[in-house]
Amino acid sequence: MTGQEQVETERYGQLNRTVVLVGMMGSGKTAVGTALARLLGVPFLDSDEEIVRAAQMSVAEIFERDGEPFFRAREREVIERLLSGPPAIVSTGGGAFISPENREMIARMGVSVWLKVDADLLWQRVRHKNTRPLLRTADPRRTLNELLAQREPAYAQAQIAVEAEEGLSVLDMAQKVARALAAAPGLFEEKA
Repeated sequence: MTGQEQVETERYGQLNRTVVLVGMMGSGKTAVGTALARLLGVPFLDSDEEIVRAAQMSVAEIFERDGEPFFRAREREVIERLLSGPPAIVSTGGGAFISPENREMIARMGVSVWLKVDADLLWQRVRHKNTRPLLRTADPRRTLNELLAQREPAYAQAQIAVEAEEGLSVLDMAQKVARALAAAPGLFEEKA
């Protein structure tokens, strides 16, 4: 932990609920989540990585072999297990928060944070990646825009929203999320 990260951890105190990062693919859930976990001194967990480890195949392979409904059922199970553990930062797949059951479970057992990123910045981040099964279409940019339009109403139900800005470093975005969490009542134990 760097000196700056130690100062951040001491400033906020002990996190007492799991924070679940939601948002589109490319919104920075993994990168920001990893930095945020370091800042707050808690573990970082990735629901997709947990599914991949259990299935011993990639998310794209699971989609291809078993279909999206199978994947979403495993995703729900994994998120519930992660929420049942000690406080952590959890990154979810882009479609996880679309499920009303997942939204209710996250609100009950943790706190949801939407990493809100506009379509142009998302496209800049994902256009050269071939690991996104939902973007394997004839027009991936259009598909991304359609997914964003479909999913934004669900993401808007997150308990906290933090807007990304172009040029903001991962650490700066993590600090912005930490400040938003600190402003929400009851997420940190009071320091003695």
